[in-house]
Amino acid sequence: MNIKDLITRTRSFRRFDEQCEIEYTTLENLINLARLSASGGNKQPLKFIICNKHEENNKVFPTLSWAGYLTEWPGPDMGERPSAYIIIVGDKRLTDSFGIDHGIAAQSIMLGATEAGMGGCIISSVKLDDLMDAMNIPDIYEILLVLALGKPVEKVIIDEVKDGNIKYWRDNNSNHHVPKRSLGELIVKI
Repeated sequence: MNIKDLITRTRSFRRFDEQCEIEYTTLENLINLARLSASGGNKQPLKFIICNKHEENNKVFPTLSWAGYLTEWPGPDMGERPSAYIIIVGDKRLTDSFGIDHGIAAQSIMLGATEAGMGGCIISSVKLDDLMDAMNIPDIYEILLVLALGKPVEKVIIDEVKDGNIKYWRDNNSNHHVPKRSLGELIVKI
């Protein structure tokens, strides 16, 4: 698979086959991709918390908000929830500023997940205090992102933006549509 195909297939999936477990070693391999990725000033301040057990996942799930544009949808139903999560935290002992490292790491992990036949969603809308408490995360860490991972059970379709509307939506077949701006709209000629 070439890089364009890999990026095109790496979408934000929000519904999964919850029964398809993800092995701990698979999640370690995905984190290794983040470890090998760029880090501002090479500080490497990120740490990763792996959750792939049902009881852990049940602690993480209620702390997350899903699909802000789908206001009537509370998130995945039982059976369609992620099989695993990776919580990306910043180690405050190493720096007080994490820059964009967590975005780079998250994309590396998501590309690896796609290549391995999985899908996921990068979630920044998190009830931070609730997640810190639920997972007993020490105060030396700052939660930066949560990655929801699993085997997708939904189809995500890329559409062209129409009339400036960039909001994603679901059709009558529950396909998830994601409008993307045209290349011509993105390139600024000076």
